Amino acid sequence: MNQEMHQKVKTTHLKRNAYLYIRQSTLRQVFENSESTKRQYALRQRAVALGWPEDRIIVLDSDLGQSGASAVDREGFQRLVTEVSLGRAGIVLGLEVSRLARNSTDWHRLLEICALTDALILDEDGIYDPAHFNDRLLLGLKGTMSEAELHILRARLQGGILNKARRGELMISPPVGLSYNSEGALVLDPDQQVQQCLRLLFETFRSTGSAMATVKAFQKQGLQFPRRVRTGAHKGDLVWAALGHTQVLRILHNPRYAGAFVYGRSRFRKNVDGSFTVVQLSQDEWQTLIPGACSGYVSWEDYQQNLKRLHESAQAMGQDRRKSPAREGPALLQGLILCGRCGQRMTVRYHVRHSRLWPEYLCQREGIEHAQPLCQRVPGGGIDEAIGELLVEAVSPVALEVALTVQQELQSRLEEADRLRQKQVERAQYEVDLARRRYMRVDPDNRLVADSLEAEWNSKLRTLSETQQNRERQREQDRKVLSDQQRAAILSLATDFPRLWHDPNTPDRERKRMIRLLLEDVTLVRGEKITLHIRFKGGATKTLVVPAPLNAWQQRATNPVVVKEIDRLLDHHTYQQIASILNERGLHSGEGKSFSVRIVARIQKRYGLMPRYDRLRKAGMLTVKEMAALLGITPQWVKTWNRHGLIRGHACNDKNDCLYEHPGDNPPRKAQGVKLSQRRLASEVVSRRTQEVQCEA
Repeated sequence: MNQEMHQKVKTTHLKRNAYLYIRQSTLRQVFENSESTKRQYALRQRAVALGWPEDRIIVLDSDLGQSGASAVDREGFQRLVTEVSLGRAGIVLGLEVSRLARNSTDWHRLLEICALTDALILDEDGIYDPAHFNDRLLLGLKGTMSEAELHILRARLQGGILNKARRGELMISPPVGLSYNSEGALVLDPDQQVQQCLRLLFETFRSTGSAMATVKAFQKQGLQFPRRVRTGAHKGDLVWAALGHTQVLRILHNPRYAGAFVYGRSRFRKNVDGSFTVVQLSQDEWQTLIPGACSGYVSWEDYQQNLKRLHESAQAMGQDRRKSPAREGPALLQGLILCGRCGQRMTVRYHVRHSRLWPEYLCQREGIEHAQPLCQRVPGGGIDEAIGELLVEAVSPVALEVALTVQQELQSRLEEADRLRQKQVERAQYEVDLARRRYMRVDPDNRLVADSLEAEWNSKLRTLSETQQNRERQREQDRKVLSDQQRAAILSLATDFPRLWHDPNTPDRERKRMIRLLLEDVTLVRGEKITLHIRFKGGATKTLVVPAPLNAWQQRATNPVVVKEIDRLLDHHTYQQIASILNERGLHSGEGKSFSVRIVARIQKRYGLMPRYDRLRKAGMLTVKEMAALLGITPQWVKTWNRHGLIRGHACNDKNDCLYEHPGDNPPRKAQGVKLSQRRLASEVVSRRTQEVQCEA
C-alpha cells in the first residue's frame, strides 16, 4: 500500500507545495476537542514522509471554528481552491473529507480543479489522484457520505427537539412578560409592573384598534415598556424604554401571550451568497400549536381577533382592498365602502367648503394604475347621512326585541343539542362501566385476557374523557343566555344610541367605530341615482337608493319656488321692495344668503325674467316725456302732478323713475296745474313763517 502511495507521488508533485487544511466546526470544539486538532496538525509528518521539505508544507488553519456546510466565510478553503487552481499545489492534505467540505458542490469543485492541475489528495486512509476514475469515484462517495453524515446529525438533533416540542415541553426563550418558574413551567412574570404594562398594551389596542394608536397612547401618558436584553454582557436583564411600533406588532402577533405553545412559526431559506432569509409561515403551517398550554394575558379568541384587526389595517395586505382603522375624518364609511363596478375598496378624499371638511369617495386604483378616468367618485355627505339614519332606525326597540326573540329561539336549539351531547356522555359512561366490570371479573393470573380487557377499559376511559371535554367546550361557547337585566340594558340602546349618535360632542372616530360594530361593508353603484347595498354583521343585507348629488352650480341654484315668487313680485315691486319682502318671509338665495338688490337683479337676468320696465311698458304706460307731450306741460310738471295725484305713476326702479298710466279721455288741464302751484306756494309761505316764529320763541 505504501509503495502504491509513493508511486502516485511524482517529481512534478514534489516541485510544488503541499497544503495542509485544518478545520474544526465550532470554537467549542477547538477548545474542548483538542485531540482532533492535534491529529490534523500531525499530517505534516505524512507530507514529510512522502518527500516534501518542511518549508514547502503550508498549513491553512484560519478556518478553525467555521462550519464546513458551505465555502462562504471560509477564508482558508477559498485560499486553498485559489492555490490549487493556479497550479501551485502538488498535494492537498486533510484528516478526512468532512474537514475539507461537507457540501457536495464545494467538494466536487475541488476535485475537478485538482484533476485539471494534477494535484493529489491525501486523507487518513491514503492518497488519491482525482484524475483517475476509481480514485475520483471513491472520493465522490466519501464526499456524499460526509454530507449525508451532516444531514443525519442535524436530523437527530432536530428530531429530538421536534419530539419535545410536540409534547409542549421544549423550553424556548420566553418573551417579555413570561418566565419559567423553578419547576420549568411557563408562568406570568412575577414583576407586577411588567404584567400591568402588557395588560395595558392589549387593552389599549382593543379600544383603539391600531398599533400606532397604541404607541401614541403610551407616548402621551409618558409610559415606558419593558424588554429583555438578548445578547451582550447584560443578557437577560430587564430594561425599560419607550414603546415602539415594531415591538407592539411583535407582541400582538406572538401566540405565547395567549397561553399557547408554538414551535416552527418560521422557516430559514438559504440564499446563493450563503446568507439566510427568514420566511414567516401561516398558522396552518406551524409545526406545533398547543392552545392553553400556559397562562396568558389574552384568550385565544382575543388573539385571533387582534390578528384579524391587524390584517384589515395593514396597507401591504390589501392595498386599496384594505379596511383601515377608524380615523379622525368625518367620512363615516372610511374603509368600508366598495365599488359596485370593479369591486375595489374605495378611498376617501376631503374638500374644504365653508370652513368644513366634506368627504368624497373615489375608486381610483385602476385609474391610477392604467392612466384611465376614475371608476367612480361620489360626494359622501348624502351617503353618510342616509347610513346614519339607517343605523338609528336599525337600533330601535322593535328591531332589538326581534333580535332578542331570535336569540332565545337559537338558545333553545342549542339546549336541545346539549341534551343530545349529554346522551353521548351517558353512553360512553355506560361502556366504561361495562369494560370495568369485565376486567374485574377476569382471573388476574390469566394475563393474556386481563391485559386485553385492561387496554379496552383504558380506551373507553379516554373516549369518555374526550366526550366530556367536547361537551364542556361546546357548552362554554353556547352559554349565552341573557338575563332580564341584560335584556333591559340592550333595549336601552334604542334610546341611548340615537342620543349618542346625534350628540355634536361625539367624535367622528367614535361614530365610525359604532358603524363598524354594525356593518360589514357597503357596496356603492352610481347611476342616475346612487344605490347602496349594505351588509350587516351576521349576514343581513339592505339596499338603499339615495338621490345623486348635485353639481356645484346646482347646489348654488336658487329654489324654483323663490324664482317664481320673484317673477310674480316684479309686476308690482322694484328690486329693493322685492328683497325686503323675501327677507321678511325668511327666504334665502341658493348660496344661503339674504336677498339684496344685486342678488334679485342677478336672478332676474340669469333666469330670463322680464324686467319691471318692460312689464310696465307692455301694460301701456308712458314715459315722462310722452306724458309731458300729451298734457302739454314740462317733464318737471309731470312729476309734480304725479306727487299730487293728478296723474298716476308706477316706479320702474329704485331711483324714483316712474312710468305713467294714460290719463284717458279727460286728462287734467294746465289751469288745474296753475291752481295747484298757487296752493303749493301759499302752503310753503305759511310753513316758513311758522318756522320763524318757533325760532324766535
